[in-house]
Amino acid sequence: MAVAPPSYCFVAFPPRTKDGLVVFGKNSARPREEVQEVVYFAAAAHDPGSKVECTYIAIDQVPKTHAIMLSRPAWLWGAEMGANEHGVCIANEAITTREPASETEALLGMDLVRLGLERGATAKEALDVIVSLLEEHGQGGNYYEDGSSCQAFQSAFLIVDRAEAWVLETVGKYWAAEKTTEGVKCICNQLTLTTKIDVEHPELRSYAETQGWWTGDTEFNFSEVFSLAEDHLGGCSGQESLIKQEGSITVQTMMDVLRDKASGVCVDSETFLTTASIVSVLPQNPSSPCIHYFTGTPDPSRSIFKPFIFVDDVKLVPKVQSPFLGDDDPVKKKPRFQERPDRRHELYKAHEQARSVTENDQDKGQKLMRIMLDLERQGLEAMEDILTSTEVLHPAEVVDLFYDCVDTEIKFFK
Repeated sequence: MAVAPPSYCFVAFPPRTKDGLVVFGKNSARPREEVQEVVYFAAAAHDPGSKVECTYIAIDQVPKTHAIMLSRPAWLWGAEMGANEHGVCIANEAITTREPASETEALLGMDLVRLGLERGATAKEALDVIVSLLEEHGQGGNYYEDGSSCQAFQSAFLIVDRAEAWVLETVGKYWAAEKTTEGVKCICNQLTLTTKIDVEHPELRSYAETQGWWTGDTEFNFSEVFSLAEDHLGGCSGQESLIKQEGSITVQTMMDVLRDKASGVCVDSETFLTTASIVSVLPQNPSSPCIHYFTGTPDPSRSIFKPFIFVDDVKLVPKVQSPFLGDDDPVKKKPRFQERPDRRHELYKAHEQARSVTENDQDKGQKLMRIMLDLERQGLEAMEDILTSTEVLHPAEVVDLFYDCVDTEIKFFK
């Protein structure tokens, strides 16, 4: 059975956070050499009867899709994590359960992240979109750009907006979800739901009974019923760090947690690496803008988080987008993944070059990292001014915000 990469995602609510902010964060642990890109798609209207080509299958398109910003493995259609113009954030975790994941190509969990963001204006709407599509199309197919073997997983999701969060965990087409509006929540690469379930697939419990995993005589505990024997016993690294910050969790706190290698939250192993990270700030005051910080580069302890705000006519950032290969892409051809094209974008290459400097000259590397973190701090302070301002944000002030941050980062690396 495939081993799920140890990713982590978090959400923290007031009063554990400062200033009435909901703070969301995710590290994407993926195969070490995989490139992640950061891509923006504007809101769009679609023709009746049109289809949308997901990673492996085409499904019916909806009349209108929301504007979205995604961090995604560059070879696929979906995303590991992202946000939409309505302040909805979604992150995906690959999990293993008693139910073997299907290798038959269907929707990937990462496709469902994007579909939920494109079609859901609230966290609950996005959850409803995901479970409806799961029922209709199922989930399955290779999670990795690997022609030598198929590694398939079930999916878990953290779906967040300004008011609430939903933890959604799936086993094939069956699922359960828990709503939360307070405290700190973490999901990782194992089932976490227990006896508190707010909504579920109507046949979830009867399916568990037919499989012999639950007798019906005891309280239904989702993790105990569907986990492999040893998989539901561990905790979620990083959650304790956030809980200790009672009343004072900030964007910086979340970034620090995501950068923590000692806890295991920031993955750097022989097989897996944190290939990209996101932190989002969702003010509960609807008149304040949501701010989303993306790295677009591997290892947050060696990367900087760059801010993005949804406004009309956002300036696109080709320097953090991988080369588009169209129908020549090995993911589009069958058998799939017979070649591994170079998917590195300009920011990735600059970061890679800087990383080699850091590894070969410690003093020079530390100096570079201090400069980069100072650049990040300046961005955080500027975003703090936007959040605390009583004036309405003018779109022109931030239309090229992410573009300028990426451009500046590349110049510093070079």
